[in-house]
Amino acid sequence: MKARYIQRFLAFIFLGLGGWTLFFPGTVEALSLRPGHYIGTEASRVILGCFGAQAVLCGIVILASRFTPRTFLVFGVCASLPFMAFNWYFYSVRQVFTDWMLLDVAGNIGILACGIVGYRLALREARAGA
Repeated sequence: MKARYIQRFLAFIFLGLGGWTLFFPGTVEALSLRPGHYIGTEASRVILGCFGAQAVLCGIVILASRFTPRTFLVFGVCASLPFMAFNWYFYSVRQVFTDWMLLDVAGNIGILACGIVGYRLALREARAGA
């Protein structure tokens, strides 16, 4: 397997979850927020859609870039661990999110895994090419 394939998979995590949030923010809001925290206004859909747009942008940038071993490692760790902490806090401690938010947790675990696997593959490819 090549590091480039891992990079594409990483991009599709962002494009998939981000695209869902961008194009169907009301559905994402209704599924992911517990009833006591659900807002359901046009403004809340616009704000949530902005998060989706940023994730889609990130996916496009990932597809258009050339990742080095360092990029995989930094991106995998920096892009996943803070979001995992966020998800844990608002799911477990504050109990804002429903079980549907675990899809985002799965995405973050995928981002971390892609970062680690991509790092190893890209490092091996860089050493083979040197």
